[in-house]
Amino acid sequence: MGEVKLYKRVVFVADSGTCREPMAVAILEDIGLKRPIEILARGLIVLFPEPLNQKAEAVMISNGLPTEGYMSSPLTAGDLEGETLVLTMEEKQRQKVLEMFDNTDPKHVQVLTEFVGDELEIVDPYGGTLQMYGLCYETLVASVGKLAKMLNEGE
Repeated sequence: MGEVKLYKRVVFVADSGTCREPMAVAILEDIGLKRPIEILARGLIVLFPEPLNQKAEAVMISNGLPTEGYMSSPLTAGDLEGETLVLTMEEKQRQKVLEMFDNTDPKHVQVLTEFVGDELEIVDPYGGTLQMYGLCYETLVASVGKLAKMLNEGE
């Protein structure tokens, strides 16, 4: 388990920045943290800003999470500055972040589920049914809930 008390920013990263990442941000913001931590969603493959995936948006709305005005953003070197914890959804994305930003300390770039002690990665529901997006959301709720506890207890 990482040393969580020093982080001032958490960046959720996956491929497009339109599904798992904004869901994770909204879940963490909804749970709430005891200290101010900037929470961001970023994609590795963002050629231009895109709105939320429609099915991800439907799942978020049905769970009472805000969706207004969200647009995807690419991960930049600036996002990684300072006391930042980068949490990817899959190991392949963790590897890509470390390749793209080779001066980043690998211990600050983790797979979300691994970081919180869960077994499986957060699978991309893209192209799947609304039910698959709902399942992805439930998996994120469990892992992000553990993350929130770690961040809150790490004070």
